[in-house]
Amino acid sequence: MTELGLGLLAADHYEDALSVQEADLATLRRLGAPEHHILCTQSNLANTYAAVGRDEEALPMRREVYSGRLNLNGEEHGETLSAANNYAKSLLTLKRSEEAKALLRKTMPVARRVLREEHRITLKMRWNYALALCCDPSATLDDVSEGVSTLEDAGRIARRVLGGAHPTTEGIENALRDAGAALAAREGDCVTSVCEAVAAVNLLDGS
Repeated sequence: MTELGLGLLAADHYEDALSVQEADLATLRRLGAPEHHILCTQSNLANTYAAVGRDEEALPMRREVYSGRLNLNGEEHGETLSAANNYAKSLLTLKRSEEAKALLRKTMPVARRVLREEHRITLKMRWNYALALCCDPSATLDDVSEGVSTLEDAGRIARRVLGGAHPTTEGIENALRDAGAALAAREGDCVTSVCEAVAAVNLLDGS
């Protein structure tokens, strides 16, 4: 059933995928499936919720997946770090920038130490962190400047490692253009344009 749900999702049949994934999760829980399988299914379901704009439902599921991965795999495991990034994405989408920043400040150093700077998860964490800095309504000039610097560095690494056509590279560079404009002008419309890039985080480059 998991494969069916993923196939429907890949074909953009989101509502059908939701029905299958929800049934799959209920079955796994009823049968007492291994925690790893349940967490994978929850993560897939949360991604589908996000894809159809049901962000309020995606958030608690991503929080649960992150907590589950911490308990099952520990803070240094790639699955845990991926779950942390997904959780941060949901917080950003719901404009909870302070919580996203706090989470990423805790997990980014782990990703940089364990996965290294060049890893896609590390790059995406830095991308999200920069967006959190720039999208915070109380962002200072220093915050936006830090966001721009973070995007510049992440963008250089992404282009070198992933190539210029990769969705992660494109997303970082698009966010950098908007963040640079916000830094230059420091006007509400510019900061809003940076925040619009948050939506792309859920669409570009999968989870």
